[in-house]
Amino acid sequence: MLGRMGKNGTPLVSFCQCLNESVMKIVAIATCYFPLGIVFLIAGKILEMDDPTAIGKKLGFYAITVVCGLVVHGLFVLPMVYLFITKKNPIVYIRGILQALLIALATSSSSATLPITFKCLLENNHIDRRIARFVLPVGATINMDGTALYEAVAAIFIAQVNNYELDFGQIITVSITATAASIGAAGIPQAGLVTMVIVLTSVGLPTDDITLIIAVDWALDRFRTMINVLGDALAAGIMAHICRKNFTQENDEVPLIRETKPGSINQIMTYQRNGCTNDVNNADNQLYVGVTDESHNVQMELGPRTKKDHCTIEIDELETKV
Repeated sequence: MLGRMGKNGTPLVSFCQCLNESVMKIVAIATCYFPLGIVFLIAGKILEMDDPTAIGKKLGFYAITVVCGLVVHGLFVLPMVYLFITKKNPIVYIRGILQALLIALATSSSSATLPITFKCLLENNHIDRRIARFVLPVGATINMDGTALYEAVAAIFIAQVNNYELDFGQIITVSITATAASIGAAGIPQAGLVTMVIVLTSVGLPTDDITLIIAVDWALDRFRTMINVLGDALAAGIMAHICRKNFTQENDEVPLIRETKPGSINQIMTYQRNGCTNDVNNADNQLYVGVTDESHNVQMELGPRTKKDHCTIEIDELETKV
């Protein structure tokens, strides 16, 4: 509506642009202070610890546990689900999306990896374009396998640090809450730290202890993003297998004239399906070619001398008429 208003809407458009630029400058300034702020958050938490060495060991075991869980889920659980449903080799499928997995490892953002995942599925794994366009954006938004696993382990780690024993019901609550919270997590780096508050609050754990895992979260975030992208890609492959009867593969564009030998005019005319092939088989047929330089037109007339039936092919730049 502001665009339709013309000059009357210009002041408000200028205000929105100015507000956007000011907010971006504020965010840029805050980003410069992030490393300093995180250092003091971690340092303050370390000073509150009675035994920092013990906490450091627990933090190391926590990181190893998260990585092992992601490896088991990414190399065994997801491929086995794909193999069970599609009856195809998951290794060949995963090999086609290695580029997307490397980009996910580098950017730690499933949304930034989305274009590369599109390319890998369409070109390497030959997934139907309609299925990829629907499954991948939805998967990048709600299908966060690695984030859900990571948040559950992080909640249990924070409970152990505070000597808080979780019973079976609370563990189930943490698992369900982590799964639900991962759906709402954005596909940006370290977005899981925001939704961790929901998981910790569900079982009464202190939210201030999230600063404990910030020290190793930057590395773990990259691995869980790889699992998120892998889960999205395998989900697209499973949907392509289930819907293979409903979605037909788009045929490659057939060239208008097949590349053959110059003298094979019979194959050319048959390929064009122009209805003049009966006359082409006649040995008395003659070929007339006219070239006009000004209009870039090429005319080919094929027909017998004694008959009036003939066939004309007009080539005008990119359009061919038979």
